[in-house]
Amino acid sequence: MMTSRRIFLGAVAASSLAACAGVPRASTTASAARLYRDAVVINSNLILPIDPDKPLDQETRDIIKASGLTAAKLTIGGSGNESRAETAESIAAIDKCVALNPDLYTKITSVTDFARAKASGKLGIIYSFEAAEMLEGDLSAIDQFRASGVLVMGLSYNRTTPFASGTMSSPSTGLTPLGHQAVQRMNALGVTIDISHSDEASSLAAIAASNKPILITHAGCDAVHAHPRNKSDRLIRALADRGGVIGIYELSYLTQAPAQPSLDVYFAHLTHALNIAGEDHVGIGSDALLWPFDTSAESMAEWNASLEARKAAGVAAPGEGPPPFVTGLNRPDRCAVIAEELLKRGYSARVTDKILGANFARVFAETWTA
Repeated sequence: MMTSRRIFLGAVAASSLAACAGVPRASTTASAARLYRDAVVINSNLILPIDPDKPLDQETRDIIKASGLTAAKLTIGGSGNESRAETAESIAAIDKCVALNPDLYTKITSVTDFARAKASGKLGIIYSFEAAEMLEGDLSAIDQFRASGVLVMGLSYNRTTPFASGTMSSPSTGLTPLGHQAVQRMNALGVTIDISHSDEASSLAAIAASNKPILITHAGCDAVHAHPRNKSDRLIRALADRGGVIGIYELSYLTQAPAQPSLDVYFAHLTHALNIAGEDHVGIGSDALLWPFDTSAESMAEWNASLEARKAAGVAAPGEGPPPFVTGLNRPDRCAVIAEELLKRGYSARVTDKILGANFARVFAETWTA
């Protein structure tokens, strides 16, 4: 849902960062802290502070460092609200931001970059699309953007594209003939396919058509809370059977609006996904801000205005309203909190390490090769 906003760091985002610079690190046991320190931690959907004009300030840098993340997948092109040309400009702007902050950010171009990011203490950025409108129905755009470093691409956002139908499409088209060609092209070029926003018919068809694992980078479980953006047990099993991974998000769709999702609600989805898919097929995909969401009156007014814009554009899903965070996870080091909770709830260090990032790293290793 957060992808409707431009990725560049604006005045409201900057003030939110400054306001939360003093947020303490999560309180963890020694074993959890050690596991988190050593793990390759990958958040499969997160909004990062991006400014192409000047280096990020110290408060922002401190927050990024406090996250403990090895890498995060950053959505480019929004929810299909940028053209092919505008998306190319956005990619160039992110490249500029990485160049302006060489000791903070690094662009992920291959799986070997995860180890380099971990060793250097930098945050690796995985360039990605979760929509497909920027491809403009042209298969050659896949080649263009893969050459620009976009490693993860979707087939549809909430609306229908020339490739597939989205979670809010009516009627469903499923995966189109051109969509089948897009799957084949992405497989051939080493692009990971993300079906987070595709509907069930399109998703099942894409999984069947792909010769490589597919990701649902950010979603919830429909069996825990029924919602168009949450995924059925049938789909989660099909994804896992072909080697894919589902990342659990923090959006309001985890529970009945207007309630703010709690940590117990989040873990209801996470543990259900583990029960259905198994420990090799679940991860974290927050679909939130890296920094804590500012719930001040000014920030909420900005948030509510963005929701109205999404409704006007026809990309909003039912239940949008509560800010995109889980109570207890609205902090830069949210993944450390999740690691601690997994251990508290009886999961082993092995399983926790997989959820923190090893599962996503495996799929990237299997899909980023031509």
